[in-house]
Amino acid sequence: MSLKAGDKIPELTLNVVDEAGPKATSSAEFFAGKTVVLFAVPGAFTPTCSARHLPGFKDHVADFKAKGVDTVACTSVNDYFVMKAWAKDQGIADEVVMLADGNGDFATAMGLTLDATGFGMGPRSQRYAAVIKDGAIDKLFVEDKGEFRVSSAEYVLENL
Repeated sequence: MSLKAGDKIPELTLNVVDEAGPKATSSAEFFAGKTVVLFAVPGAFTPTCSARHLPGFKDHVADFKAKGVDTVACTSVNDYFVMKAWAKDQGIADEVVMLADGNGDFATAMGLTLDATGFGMGPRSQRYAAVIKDGAIDKLFVEDKGEFRVSSAEYVLENL
């Protein structure tokens, strides 16, 4: 069962993509005392994720900040090296924090996994976006299978 508005973010270790290497950070520390817009994609370098999802959030970081968001972050069931390469490919410096979920622990703890074995990708994260305030989910926008609408940067901005 997936988490919902009002639920606390699960406590576990997040792997923040950092130029110096993977930076293990507790989720409690990462989300504490700030407003974070977190969006999840099924996979780095996949078509919709690379052409629309990540670029949309990158393009609207200033708009999120103007609405009181402290951090915009992206998570995917990919390892640190893939997430770092994807950030470089997409021209992401530090405007979007990239969170590598190599084993899918975060997606599983959120209750938002999908079975992509039919595509040769194994267990992945569902596509979603969440507004997280001081470690608790304020709003959660989960896509229906095959959709890309409610987790877009534009939709989240309209519904902040």
